[in-house]
Amino acid sequence: MFFASDNWAGAHPAINKRLSKESTRFAAAYGTSDLDRSIEQRFNEIFEKEVAVFFVATGTAANSLSLASIARPGGLTFCHTEAHVIEDECGAPDFFSGMRMVGVEGPAGKMLPENLLERIARYPQDAVHHGRAAAVTMTQATEVGTIYTLDEIDTISKIAKQNGLPLHMDGARFANALVSLGCTPAELTWKRGVDVLSFGGTKNGCWCAEAIVFFDPQLAKDFAFLRKRTAQLFSKSRFIAAQFEAYLQDDLWLGLASHANAMADRLRTGFGSLNSARLAWPTEANEVFAVLPKTSAKAAAEQGAKFYDWLEPRDMPEKVRKDEALIRMVTSFATTEEDVDQFLSICASA
Repeated sequence: MFFASDNWAGAHPAINKRLSKESTRFAAAYGTSDLDRSIEQRFNEIFEKEVAVFFVATGTAANSLSLASIARPGGLTFCHTEAHVIEDECGAPDFFSGMRMVGVEGPAGKMLPENLLERIARYPQDAVHHGRAAAVTMTQATEVGTIYTLDEIDTISKIAKQNGLPLHMDGARFANALVSLGCTPAELTWKRGVDVLSFGGTKNGCWCAEAIVFFDPQLAKDFAFLRKRTAQLFSKSRFIAAQFEAYLQDDLWLGLASHANAMADRLRTGFGSLNSARLAWPTEANEVFAVLPKTSAKAAAEQGAKFYDWLEPRDMPEKVRKDEALIRMVTSFATTEEDVDQFLSICASA
């Protein structure tokens, strides 16, 4: 019953098999191998246009270097107040980009357009003492398990473009959002005005595979130097490419995300049927936030369940009582129906 994070899951067998095969051969280093090149072409096919792709090791590196690539001196990046880039990356996006993250409020983990407009207006381009607006970044799926709809992305993108700001998408759980919305990768990104994407694979069955995707290759003309200077150019980068080869083959990545989302749906349905527990708020991807008696949470933990206690958001619809716990549960490609049913059974009987 491992629900603490999709990062806790291992690597999918197909990805492990492909890594093992790669370990027995020689190939050109530093991203110049035929395999690296073929996976770059595969990204072109997935996104239905020519893109520039750069492999990195972690989501933090992907987000930080994406923002560094579009940074301006004295720049400010606008994101939701609970976004991963501002809450959980130890200031790495600020450090590598030289820009400051500015929080934008909004319910359900999503920036409200009117709040984004108000924040941008605070920092005009000649505000040398306060800094100037430089970029917008949005998390898809969000830190609280919700998903920006295509119309919502259009609105955020329009605001960014009207103010001359590039739009970055943190897609650590990009596949989960994609299958939930039932659209294409192109429809979720550049067709909505997204300029740069952090394409996550690690949370969805890879061992260590993230990519930065530029939808206008001209934006990436100097990025190779930035990646090298920040120690993210791996001599054996083909091992990241090998993971992506297996991950993308026959739409494995979409199947893994669909399974994780289905297991989250099973949890959501189960909590909805329990008298002693309830969903904290609606979620749409592979994260579930639930309120249950502390006795139930303790019983589940004592029987081996792993989950996170969560701080109550200010905009939570229904407040948590003193005898209750708010927990976050994250499903993955490795979550089973038995895991879900066992956890729900413990909650029902505790």
